[in-house]
Parts: sequence; structure tokens; C-alpha cells
Amino acid sequence: MRILLVEDDTSLGDTIQSWLRLDDHAVDWVRRGDSAQTALMTHRYDCVLLDRGLPGLSGDALLAALRKAGNRVPVILITAFNALADRVEGLDMGADDYLVKPFELEEMSARIRAAVRRGADQVSNVLAHGAISLNLDTKGATLDGQPVALTAREYNVLYALMLRKNGIVTRAQIEETLYGWGDEVESNAIEVYIHNLRKKLGSDSIVTVRGLGYRLKNDGE
Repeated sequence: MRILLVEDDTSLGDTIQSWLRLDDHAVDWVRRGDSAQTALMTHRYDCVLLDRGLPGLSGDALLAALRKAGNRVPVILITAFNALADRVEGLDMGADDYLVKPFELEEMSARIRAAVRRGADQVSNVLAHGAISLNLDTKGATLDGQPVALTAREYNVLYALMLRKNGIVTRAQIEETLYGWGDEVESNAIEVYIHNLRKKLGSDSIVTVRGLGYRLKNDGE
């Protein structure tokens, strides 16, 4: 998934970004609230990690503007404000969760997964479509209950398709899931990942919609 990290503390931001990238997430990191606002207007994110005290535009003001505009991207506030009133205020402003610094990185990852599940109306940590299942916690895939070995990029492509399992996913949407700013995008990379997934999940498991993108095969097709 693609995550926007909004944090002006260089040491903490670098630690979080490195951790999330090791977990195979695409991460865009900005240090100002106004820069985050621009990023959110031009890119789609699965989750936002948002510090409350930021230069340019406060995290509170950014969150309020997002919710006023109807943007429901999951937002987790990360802040040193730890009083009960602060936590209540943050949640009432529209945050999906609240992490008080310092926090454990494992807990942060779990809270990201939970926030994304809620944003996608997923009660379970498992995405399923036909015979294919993805476990969001373990990043494991199964076909007819049997484990399927996927690379990190193959998993993320399948994740993008599973999130929109009843619709078409464009090449650009898949690239948004896989790549952060500065990442090199190879011209035929998406086609290669789709080809590999078809080999592992079945040649007809992913349908190409000419001129539009890809979708998962539906039962009965």
C-alpha cells in the first residue's frame, strides 16, 4: 500500500519511513502540512500518518480540511500530545486512530492495517475473491486454501486488485500502490507482475480490460 508520512522530526520520520519500506510499503514523506495538502490533492493514499504540530499548516487544520472536502482516507495522528482531552479532540476532528510518541513500530503497523481495513469496510484481516485469499497481517496468499508464494511486488499488485475486486484497476492505480516519489518505474513492470500472478493463480484469474486496466475474474466467467 502507499502511505503518506507527515512528520517534521527528521530522526523519527527517517525511522518510520525505513520501517514501512522494509514492510514493502511505498512511502512519501513530507515535513510540512501545506506540502501534505498538495500531495493529497495529487495522489491517492491508503493511509496518512499525520503529526499534529507541523510548520506551514497544522495537522489539525489539514485533517479538518480533508474531512470537510469529503476525503475519507484513513488518518492516524502521531503526536506528543498525550492528555485525554487531546486524544478525544483528535478523534472528534475525524482521525481514525491516535498514536502517542514514543510508540512501538509494530503497534503502528498493526494500527495502519486496522485503519485500512475499516476504510475499505473490511471486518476481517483477510481479503477474499473466489478461490483467492490474502491475509493482510501475514501478507500470505492462498489459492483454494493452499499457500501461494508471491514476491512483495506481486502481493501488492494482487492487493490493489483485491481492494477493488468488483471494479477495474488502472495501470496508474497499481503504480500508485507500488511506487513512492523517486522510485524508478520500469515501462513493462506492471505487465510482468500480472503475467507472474496469472502463472501462479491461473491464466484466467486476472482479466485485461483493453484500454482501461485489469480486474479479477468473477465466478461464472
